[in-house]
Amino acid sequence: MNFPLQRPYTGQLQGVIFDWAGTTVDHGCFAPTMVFVEGFRAHGIEITLAEARQPMGKHKRDHIAEVLFMPRVSQQWRLLYGRMPTDADVQVIFEEFIPRQIAVIADYARPMQGVVETINHLKSQGVKIGSCTGYTRAMMDALLPIAHSAGYVPDCVVTGDDVPHGRPTPWMAIQNAMNLNLYPFESIVKVGDTVTDIEEGLNAGMWTVAVAQTGNEMGLTESELAHADPTWLEARTAIIHEKLYGAGAHYVINRVGMEELLPVLADIEARLSQGERP
Repeated sequence: MNFPLQRPYTGQLQGVIFDWAGTTVDHGCFAPTMVFVEGFRAHGIEITLAEARQPMGKHKRDHIAEVLFMPRVSQQWRLLYGRMPTDADVQVIFEEFIPRQIAVIADYARPMQGVVETINHLKSQGVKIGSCTGYTRAMMDALLPIAHSAGYVPDCVVTGDDVPHGRPTPWMAIQNAMNLNLYPFESIVKVGDTVTDIEEGLNAGMWTVAVAQTGNEMGLTESELAHADPTWLEARTAIIHEKLYGAGAHYVINRVGMEELLPVLADIEARLSQGERP
């Protein structure tokens, strides 16, 4: 069977799709983490912060399922309830999780330092700004007014319950592209702080930029990061960079800001001009 030759795209970068918690808001990704711990504790199950963070970036129901079926967690459930957990248990925990998350999400909704300036600059250059998240639409309805009042107004917001499946499938990224009329997909960059963010972008055929220091992998507040031991921080940052590059990220930066993201986007645009694809 013969296939026609593909014509390379050599135009400009058209869009950037940002994750929310850990990437543009909620330094250290604390809003969902603590609610996960509290939600499992309400059922007599203790999970660690590391366990709560492991599936971060996925739709919150998928996230709960992955934690609940971890061997150590599911064995706790079996000892407490005399049976292994089921999908019905996932649904119960998820339904309880929603109001808990909505109750605290506004406290973590302000954009991180440098985000508004960076997004506004990109908009001024004609770049469309998309966004997607593991949060549900109801959760984002509580978060968005705070972000908007602080000056962060993306052109599009897609949530996990807007599409058939959340990350790592490409559907949220592709829905952003459809809503913003962006094509081809190699003219779009996906930015996020988790492995599933990177997988989502790669699965959509987009360039991927991972964020190391403000997100889930580092797990520090802005103050904690600023006061961290420099030697420890350098070593920890290197480990995170290696993990995110290992997941397939085309680039890894420490935070979303003019000084770090813009040079990366310029490099991507230069590669596009040579007909290179992600």
